Amino acid sequence: MKPLSRIRRFPRPEDGLRAMVDRAPQAEAFAASWIERVRPSAMRIYALRRRIATIAVTVLAVSLFVHVMFGANGMIVYKQKRAEYEALRKQNVQVQQENDRYTQQIQGLKSDQKAIEKEAREQLGYAKPGEYVYVAPAPAKPAPPVNHSAKR
Repeated sequence: MKPLSRIRRFPRPEDGLRAMVDRAPQAEAFAASWIERVRPSAMRIYALRRRIATIAVTVLAVSLFVHVMFGANGMIVYKQKRAEYEALRKQNVQVQQENDRYTQQIQGLKSDQKAIEKEAREQLGYAKPGEYVYVAPAPAKPAPPVNHSAKR
């Protein structure tokens, strides 16, 4: 059999109230001393409340300005993205013009006999009977520039 001494006895509600009543004068004395200690600081803060509010609003405005200008989606990033967008839009227009030019060239090669003949003469070197094709010699490769730096 287990000993009964291990069983905890729960305090009664009256015990808690009695302890609180016994300690009430000590708590009141502590609160009074704390109030007397904090009162000068509280009075000074109360006297400076407008300055403190002005400083707080100024700090808030400056931090908001910095966030708007330099934040993750700020004006600096916006301007960079806008410039990138304009460059990509110009590049898109150029590629579209080039694409249209190639489309016209393809349509000409599909339907126009003169365009087909021109391409055959230029790219394949074809000639009509009695014509001579002159091919220019390939330019010689220029010599690489001489590097006068010291070699190790």
